[in-house]
Amino acid sequence: MQLFTSYFHSLIELLNSMAPYLLLGFLFAGILKVWFPKRWIDRYMGQNNWRSAVNTALLGIPLPLCSCGVIPTGISFYRTGASKGSSISFLISTPQTGVDSVLVTYSLLGLPFAIIRVIVALITGVAGGIITNFTTHKEINAENKKSVSSTNSLGGNKFKEIFRYGFNEFLMDIAKWLIIGILIAALLDTLIPDDFFNAYLANEWLSMLVILAASAPLYICATASVPIAAVLMLKGLSPGAALVLLMAGPATNAATITVIKNVFGGKTLLAYLSSIIGGAFIFGTIINNFLPREWFTLFSDAKHLHHHELMPYWFHLTCTITLISLIIYGYFKKFQSKTKIVQTIKKTQNQSIVANASPMPADFSSFTVAKPLVTQTYIVEGMTCSHCKNNVEQALLQLKDVNSVIANPDTNSVSIECESLMDNTIKVEVEKLGYIFKGKQ
Repeated sequence: MQLFTSYFHSLIELLNSMAPYLLLGFLFAGILKVWFPKRWIDRYMGQNNWRSAVNTALLGIPLPLCSCGVIPTGISFYRTGASKGSSISFLISTPQTGVDSVLVTYSLLGLPFAIIRVIVALITGVAGGIITNFTTHKEINAENKKSVSSTNSLGGNKFKEIFRYGFNEFLMDIAKWLIIGILIAALLDTLIPDDFFNAYLANEWLSMLVILAASAPLYICATASVPIAAVLMLKGLSPGAALVLLMAGPATNAATITVIKNVFGGKTLLAYLSSIIGGAFIFGTIINNFLPREWFTLFSDAKHLHHHELMPYWFHLTCTITLISLIIYGYFKKFQSKTKIVQTIKKTQNQSIVANASPMPADFSSFTVAKPLVTQTYIVEGMTCSHCKNNVEQALLQLKDVNSVIANPDTNSVSIECESLMDNTIKVEVEKLGYIFKGKQ
């Protein structure tokens, strides 16, 4: 009972610390989505030089793209003719940051850490882009295609769209991993002794290596990594090792590594990993040895994560309740949407059966026979958010004879209504986006 009480107390402390900044971050995410659509990035990604890498990193850092959504987005940019270097710069810098994760970093780890996180994302992104351009300058992107990146329809009320995207679509993109990250952070805070790292991993190089080995193959979004890093620092983890977690956790995982290898090639993957891992160790060492330790320890003067005194406790608690309510509402709407999709698919299939069984009219001398529509559902793995859904749907809708496409990340399924089955064509298009085509359902 004592353990449960401690866990619940730690969980509430974390939520109260993060909630105001998460809500503010979601608001900024909506503003960025409406006023800075992703298609604008295309203008700055086409050149095979260092300026393109810098521009792309600068544009990618604040974008409200979760770690899973950035992969198909970066690949779609590459398919439009963007250089490998600028695409890799985007893939490195974007998942490490974002307006929401930067604000949460400030909330839990302090202003110096938030600023350093942005600087590190910029430098590693540019470095990865330049290395990629240098190692692959003789290669030609011969697979340029019409852009399939999602665009925004800004008709209607822009303010409504800001809140709809920021507090629903984007929130639900990261909700699962955010919940997991907070629950894990609270559990670590409860179970790990306060002097654990000082007692068992006092060597800062060893602690950075252990954190890198643990975080690199796993998926964790930029925002969810912050409370885990904060709790581990409270247990004695060095700031440099915490930075390794904040960099390697969001930017590397087994799925991302596989996709980059398949789409961009081995040389590009090597540049990608060397930039992230090398940057993590270099900047981790700088933080541990050359910057004032007080910059990274003031936030943990108390036993638990701090609250800023400018905000009263009732305000933190109100934000926590609001955040939880938004997540519950989002999952409810998601369940409704999933049910509606299943019903639509069944209705379409029934209509196709009726159309195929309809008798030919008696007088058909001037009658043109239309091809009956066929509905087929395929298994596509790797879709994890609304960005993935939009990329798949828009890419497949450009195929000839395709009438409608419904992608469902929750069930890893894509339902296509078309005039004739074209499994191989669909397989090629899906795999070009970086997803895994598993065949018919």
